[in-house]
Amino acid sequence: MHASLRFTVVGLMAALPALAATPSPLRIQPARIDAVFKAYNSPSSPGCALGISQDGKLLYSRGYGTADLNQGTPITPTTLFDIGSVSKQFTAASLVLLAHEGKLALTDDIRKYLPEIPDYGTPITVDHLLHHTSGLRDYNGLLFFKGYHYEDVTDDDDALDVIARQRALRFKPGTRFEYSNSGYFLASLIVKRVTGKSLAVFAKERLFQPLGMTRSHFRDDHTAVVPGRATAYSPAGKGAYQLDMSNWNQLGDGQVQTSVTELVKWEENFSTAKVGGSALIDGLQTRGTLSSGASTGYGRGLFLDTYRGAQRVHHSGAWGGYRAALMRFPAQHLSIAILCNRADMRPDLAERVADLVLGNALQAAEQEEKAASGAPEPASGDSARYAGLYYDEDGQRVLSIRQQDGKLELAFPGRALPLRAAGGDRFEVEGAPLTLTFEGEQMTLLRSQEIRTLFQRKQPAAPLSDDAWKQLVGAYYSPELDVTWRIELKDGKAALKGRALGTHPLEATFADAFNTPRGLLRLTRDESKQVTGFVFGDLRFERKPR
Repeated sequence: MHASLRFTVVGLMAALPALAATPSPLRIQPARIDAVFKAYNSPSSPGCALGISQDGKLLYSRGYGTADLNQGTPITPTTLFDIGSVSKQFTAASLVLLAHEGKLALTDDIRKYLPEIPDYGTPITVDHLLHHTSGLRDYNGLLFFKGYHYEDVTDDDDALDVIARQRALRFKPGTRFEYSNSGYFLASLIVKRVTGKSLAVFAKERLFQPLGMTRSHFRDDHTAVVPGRATAYSPAGKGAYQLDMSNWNQLGDGQVQTSVTELVKWEENFSTAKVGGSALIDGLQTRGTLSSGASTGYGRGLFLDTYRGAQRVHHSGAWGGYRAALMRFPAQHLSIAILCNRADMRPDLAERVADLVLGNALQAAEQEEKAASGAPEPASGDSARYAGLYYDEDGQRVLSIRQQDGKLELAFPGRALPLRAAGGDRFEVEGAPLTLTFEGEQMTLLRSQEIRTLFQRKQPAAPLSDDAWKQLVGAYYSPELDVTWRIELKDGKAALKGRALGTHPLEATFADAFNTPRGLLRLTRDESKQVTGFVFGDLRFERKPR
């Protein structure tokens, strides 16, 4: 579901071809590949399953680590995992099939099927949902901020209610790409209301069974027994792990349970078009287009980009302690599937495997790409000039560029990633598909080569006095969430407190803005400069009378 920084294409054409010539088999070096997973291959820790396929055949598959720490069950290539947001392509495929059968149109206003959604004065179409251009807030975050833990039981009604309570969109539909799980959850409801069948039943009948994916399914009941499925974990310190599972029952944005061996059959369908024909394959791989005419780099349930100059189709997933990556290189007819049951999986595992398997091909493609674009001149002067605080007003995010031991790094709550000079005023973020470009007081973040976000440099806040911290203390109510949060003093400083949110210190960031591990909080004031509430992300909280 989450797709954290989560979480793409140099636009060469509107859609990728459904069929490609079969390339020569690749040379697999098991020892080098296994070395990538060395840290995960222990009987005392959770791990991963790997599948590398070409021309519809598994070239190499292996399990690393343990599927169930209580029982000591090893992970194998047939172990089932929750694949999180990798599930979105199956939801998108269901909608595309229905559209080509005339059961709905991707240009339909979603209120035709979902009258519970408010009329925001501008239509939200089915395609806005699938291309992440709807402007709807992410229901995962809304339920969490409302007070639901991931271990609590929630259903479709809970998710639909919290979406329908929102009084405004984040932006006008079609004007911006912003990843939102709400679109794909609502897409699952549309399937159910159009067909009379749940997405789980529809996908089983129309996708999984025809492709021979006999064990793959959308899990729509958290109490269901799933034989052969890995249990998910997150680190608990000093080599220990704790359970990290969710009891949320919504479908669409996630919940597919599958294995690396069965995903081979799905990936091969992009070449054979056995299910859905070329209409389905082209439909999934058609990039979204904004009202400005710009491409989003996201198809329907798929990111589309290049990696080291080679055309790539992919998606990652994260839900609870599960992590997943499914990546396809069409020209080489190669697919890499990595499914893990540990929340601390490195996000670049699939790329590291691709580097080993496609080394020569990627090197040639990368050199060709650089020759075509021209290498920028190295930046002159001390790189420390790029260090500072940068604010994304649209996304309500703050990032920090700081210098440590003479090197730049991108820092955000709880994490820092090194920057690698890429010529001119451009830097690549190590371990993430991000590129930063600096110009004057602005920083542009480029994600997966096409999704651009503009940040403005901000003057860091001066330290707050004890009295200034005390003035923030109080109860704050959100009508859209129907929930009250508090700001309390903790160790002489203010901390934000909510049920599922927990308690988090407020870090003074810039004027009247405070960073937390859960998001950015900005104070609102009246004409006399008295605090009247705050905006968290873009959710408004009103201060209750003392």
